[in-house]
Amino acid sequence: MNLLIDTHVLLWYLIDDSQLSFTSIQKIENPSNTNYVSIASLWEIAIKINIGKLDLHIPFKKLEKEVLQNNFKILPIEFKHTIQLSKLDQNHRDPFDRILISQALVENFTIITKDNAFSQYKGLKTSW
Repeated sequence: MNLLIDTHVLLWYLIDDSQLSFTSIQKIENPSNTNYVSIASLWEIAIKINIGKLDLHIPFKKLEKEVLQNNFKILPIEFKHTIQLSKLDQNHRDPFDRILISQALVENFTIITKDNAFSQYKGLKTSW
């Protein structure tokens, strides 16, 4: 199964936060699954660090290495994702979440997220 990891899930996984569900950990660590982190999540993290809303446990410049060492692949934003985004219902207003939703729909990935608003999108597969 291909999994797209929501930003908060990535951060919680990297610091072994107890907020992350056992089911999510099992799916992420299942060797038969392929885990993806959107470049949009890394962009969101960079912005939140810059404006003082997030204190990362490592220097941001080391995040890519940590992501890759944890067997996550980085998913770029492609034009086909923006086409889906242009047609996406306005159920969720967060621009980072909207691109993740679009990427998951286009790629047919399951999103691991705690955000219940994602379930409002027809055809989107989520897990928590």
